[in-house]
Amino acid sequence: MAKIYDFKALTSKGAELDFSQFEGKVLLIVNTASKCGFTPQFAGLEELNQKYKDQGLVVIGFPCNQFAHQDPGTDEEISGFCQLNYGVTFQIMKKVDVNGKDAHPIFNYLKKETGGLFGSAIKWNFTKFLVSRDGNTIKRFAPTTAPKDIAKDIEELL
Repeated sequence: MAKIYDFKALTSKGAELDFSQFEGKVLLIVNTASKCGFTPQFAGLEELNQKYKDQGLVVIGFPCNQFAHQDPGTDEEISGFCQLNYGVTFQIMKKVDVNGKDAHPIFNYLKKETGGLFGSAIKWNFTKFLVSRDGNTIKRFAPTTAPKDIAKDIEELL
């Protein structure tokens, strides 16, 4: 049976990121978009990153253009936008699909492990997945859930 640590993905700069390096860390994985009504959540995600990274939290953003084409830029443009407008220092990945036949395997895994209101689909940008240090507990949060509202869940896992 697969675990989150079995996956690899490309960063926005094209480097391979092996998730096995995150064993023992708490992960917050989010599908993001630069031109969405929820885009200001980047600021909240960065606040969580700054507050908890030294305690073992790793925030990872995966840009996705599947929802109303709200992330049309190149990987370089998206990464630059996040840094310039929201001071993002957490890892931004290469743009991926999160639903459908071309969905990135990590999102197929996260959806399978959490179910959710939409079952095997992600509803919209800024769906958040919180993964425990041992990789066994995964919680899913709706796009409307503000990052600050999952701080308690993060603290419980740290």
